[in-house]
Amino acid sequence: MSFRLARILSVALLSVAAASAAQAATKAKSSKRPATPAAPTLIWRGDQATARGLVTDVAKAYEKAGKGKIEVQPFNTVSGLDAVAKGTADFAGSARGPDGSSESSLVFTPVAWDALVMITYPSNPVNSLTLKQVHDIYYGKITNWKEVGGNDQEIDLYAVASPGDGVEYSLRKLLFGRGNQPVAAPRLYVNTAKLEEAVTLDPKALGVTTLAGVTGNRKVKTININGAPPSPATVKDGSYPLFIPVYLITSETSPKMAQLKVFMDFLGTDAARDVARKHDLVPYDEAPALAELDVSRRPKILAEVGARPMTDEPAAKPTPVAAPGAMYASRVATSPTSELTQQSKQDLQARNEANAEKKAEAVAAATGDKTYIVAKGDTLSVIAKKNSVTVADLRSWNDLKSDNVKIGQVLKVGL
Repeated sequence: MSFRLARILSVALLSVAAASAAQAATKAKSSKRPATPAAPTLIWRGDQATARGLVTDVAKAYEKAGKGKIEVQPFNTVSGLDAVAKGTADFAGSARGPDGSSESSLVFTPVAWDALVMITYPSNPVNSLTLKQVHDIYYGKITNWKEVGGNDQEIDLYAVASPGDGVEYSLRKLLFGRGNQPVAAPRLYVNTAKLEEAVTLDPKALGVTTLAGVTGNRKVKTININGAPPSPATVKDGSYPLFIPVYLITSETSPKMAQLKVFMDFLGTDAARDVARKHDLVPYDEAPALAELDVSRRPKILAEVGARPMTDEPAAKPTPVAAPGAMYASRVATSPTSELTQQSKQDLQARNEANAEKKAEAVAAATGDKTYIVAKGDTLSVIAKKNSVTVADLRSWNDLKSDNVKIGQVLKVGL
């Protein structure tokens, strides 16, 4: 090999080596670039009805779209609301709106329309009930299936144990005017999923769940109400009287507001809407007339069943029909989250508590009666137990027309 050829080969080899080294350096440099941080995992907790009907499958679609991850923890309504209030969950699901008292710091955003459905054993010959008949069954006035056209056998009425459960609360609010109305249901379950399982085993059973919860379940039979079958079509046009909004609930002070807004926006996508329709839900903004109808039908139902409206409960107000993301954003924007506002709320609460104490002292001094100030979490039965009296005594001494009490209210608990 000539000297010139060897020199040319050496230069070529050096060029190749230099190029390879440059590529390796570039690759190494790029591998050290910081990765884009993953979106934080959102934790959802709430009732079985909302989980099965919407959240579980939407969470899968959300993750598939690369938006982030959602940990779904279905149990019941109260557990979800408590978890969001305490910060152990980022959002919750419920088949009812706020109760007007201890949940004032939570943001309820309606995302779909569902229906409350009465279910029974498939062989039960009863196909339809009136609202009045359902009211009287829950009130304990009707106890035998033959009174509503069925067999001569006792009605086994099932219910969810917690009156704060979304499904139970919504039904009782419609039929009795208040969500915590006691009912004649001796068989109680932790959530609607367990209630449905029990109905599949009892030919005499009757209970309430949601349309989304029993879609495709041939082990139970749904009962028409006032002749109308529960279906997406009858919910959407309002002809089925027991339609309800489905809510997602967040906290005013959540550190993950931005990511929650992303999820709320995702609910307006075709992928999320398809999930809702698959489970016989109606996307909230696809039935704009129902928001107004929801308010106007309530006094009509109470008149039909012969119940009195509860004047001490907050009146229902129509919720504007818009995309869930837009509603969530508008509500969060007006939520009192600043330190100054939070401090003002605390100051107001302290003043109210001080005023209540003064009022209690004045009542006690003037009458000699023993008094009690209603605290957060108190119910009439809890107050009665604390003071070794009966609920009937408390109603009589305080001229109460219902079992509802408000935080800061002064009650006579002894004479």
